[in-house]
Amino acid sequence: MAKTPTPAAPAAEIRPVPLADALGERYLSYALSTIMSRSLPDVRDGLKPVHRRLLYAMQQLKLDPASGFKKCARVVGDVIGKYHPHGDVAVYDALVRLAQEFAQRYTLVDGQGNFGNIDGDNAAAMRYTEARLTTVAQELLVGIDENAVDFRTTYDGEGEEPLVLPARFPNLLANGSSGIAVGMATSIPPHNVGEICSALLHLIKFPKSHISKLVDFMPGPDFPTGGILAETRETVEQAYATGRGSLRVRAKWEVEKTGLGQYQIVVTEIPYQVGKSRLIEKIAELLQEKKLALLADIHDESAEDVRLVLEPKSRNVDPKVLMESLFRQTELEARIAINMNVLGSDGVPRVMNLREVLQEFLDHRHQVLIRRSKFRLGNIEHRLEILDGYLIAYLNIDAVIKIIRTQDDPKAAMIRKWKLTENQADAILNMRLRALRKLEEIEIKREHEALSAEKKELNKLLKDEDRRWTAIADEIKDIRARFGEKIELGRRRTELGDAPAAVVVPIEALIEREPVTIVGSQKGWVRAFKGHLDDKSIDEVRYKEGDGPRFAMRAESTDKLLVFATNGRFYMIPGEKLPRGRGDGENIKMLVDMGEAEIVELMLFRGGRKFLVAASDGRGFVVPEDEVVAQTRAGKQVLNVGEGIAARAVTVVEGDTVAVIGKNRKLLLFPLSELPEMGRGRGVTLQKSKGGELDDVRTFAIEQGWPVGFRDSDKKENAPKNWLGARGQAGLLPPKGFRFK
Repeated sequence: MAKTPTPAAPAAEIRPVPLADALGERYLSYALSTIMSRSLPDVRDGLKPVHRRLLYAMQQLKLDPASGFKKCARVVGDVIGKYHPHGDVAVYDALVRLAQEFAQRYTLVDGQGNFGNIDGDNAAAMRYTEARLTTVAQELLVGIDENAVDFRTTYDGEGEEPLVLPARFPNLLANGSSGIAVGMATSIPPHNVGEICSALLHLIKFPKSHISKLVDFMPGPDFPTGGILAETRETVEQAYATGRGSLRVRAKWEVEKTGLGQYQIVVTEIPYQVGKSRLIEKIAELLQEKKLALLADIHDESAEDVRLVLEPKSRNVDPKVLMESLFRQTELEARIAINMNVLGSDGVPRVMNLREVLQEFLDHRHQVLIRRSKFRLGNIEHRLEILDGYLIAYLNIDAVIKIIRTQDDPKAAMIRKWKLTENQADAILNMRLRALRKLEEIEIKREHEALSAEKKELNKLLKDEDRRWTAIADEIKDIRARFGEKIELGRRRTELGDAPAAVVVPIEALIEREPVTIVGSQKGWVRAFKGHLDDKSIDEVRYKEGDGPRFAMRAESTDKLLVFATNGRFYMIPGEKLPRGRGDGENIKMLVDMGEAEIVELMLFRGGRKFLVAASDGRGFVVPEDEVVAQTRAGKQVLNVGEGIAARAVTVVEGDTVAVIGKNRKLLLFPLSELPEMGRGRGVTLQKSKGGELDDVRTFAIEQGWPVGFRDSDKKENAPKNWLGARGQAGLLPPKGFRFK
């Protein structure tokens, strides 16, 4: 007979909740969990929960520096089983980072095996590697068993874990931290612990010390990979004062002579968190793309240390210029963000400045000292209670023995007779017979005296705040002596520099200089062919149907193209932005913001020259070439034009005479000195013309004859001086056969 199915348990109460409210509530819970339990470090011990659990689990496994190593798989297993219910890969990655000397200024885990390298290679699997705590990690755990910090139950309720570590070592600033939470992030660079301790000692003595004074002790980050901090003190001070900013770190390099006047540059230290292999790949890609014109090759000769060899293309290349070009284009220079966003002692995330971070650490150490002192005082009082009972027993040893032998309840009898406590009575009853020697009595009295003296000192310490701060200062001095003054650990690795001096990097340093031929069409399509084409090859260039050639000029890839348009604006197009010769190229109007304006002239920028610009209404002036340069797509307004007036001509100033011809075919020559030199404006009248417009303008040396186009200068009636007049005149008809173009 079939069994009747058991009815399902009734569902819990179902409440109608708007979807937006339900999503908001759950997302807020997720965000808070990410911020407080994953991404932001605690300002007191500088650790995130996963790191804190790793160190505590290793301490519980007794993996101190004096003991042997244990497999990382064992450590990770304990962490995820007891404290941190997350993936083993994430926990192992956190463990590996704590052991990497190039990632941690002061490693917290002593690793044995392959823990990765600065090239970016991953660590070996956790079943192959072993780990134990370092002496620095031990300092973070000192006092953990002495009620120094609060504990909470683990996620499964079967154990306890510390909310924060006692942290004798200033780990937050010493090792730094980084992380991304929901809506906030943190980025704290590592520092030198000797400098941190000096700043802490100063802050104990002067609690209201200004940030600038603290920066005297802590002049900047100290990265495990070294490098050069290339920032001014003002920038560093501003970052520490606000808790936000960014600092520039550069690779450390030196020049090695190789003989015969040749040299090579050797990079010995690279910026923090820059993978060496990725850096080399990036430089190699730039070399292949011909964007590092001054660099010939790069070699990696690194062993235990970093040694990148850079070969210049020529011994004439200035090493400073070469390195400046590399700093601008590669990760040999890196920006290290500072965002001191941490969880305060109250559990609230906020951005702190340097003094607040240091003060929070000191306040934490003060609380730890009080709690440890009270814990020790409680243990001493308990021990003194037992010792007092022992002394009573020694003074009345015969009576004690008689009571034990004759009484049914010797404990109660002793308590009544000598007014003992239960602890004292139990201790006397548990004494061994050999402890009744006279020698033991002397040792108990000696211990009683020592503990009484210690109790007195602890009471003084708990009642006197100045004594407590003196004790904290002594602890900090001990940390500085042990970790901040050792040559291998304490020396500053990152060299303190200043903001880099302005080194002029020529365009050749950023783009390889190579010959090109720039070809433009009548409709404004432009392209750059590789190499200097001959006239025949230029004539064979194909154009779109209905279009044709307008200009062709031989140039270099580093040259800049100047465009003068009918709106009176000059535009600049860098050579590297010109499309290559394949296809039809690109219209100039797509490269710059010309709007509806048309091209008047195109020329190569050379610098140092002067231009004569003229409008259709016959007005113009002279402008220096360097003043028409604009780095934006919108160009630079030089010649002001109004409604119905357009820019008509531009020419390079050469010689001493201006030749201007109008649409009415009247030609006028006048001295160049009659034209003003301006940066912008309408200019002055060049030639008067009734109802006509200016057609073209040129400059030339009148003593050398006519400008381009007219060669019949032997006839006296055709001599240029016959057309020489004053600026603003109408002019005369030109000689037969005269032309500018």
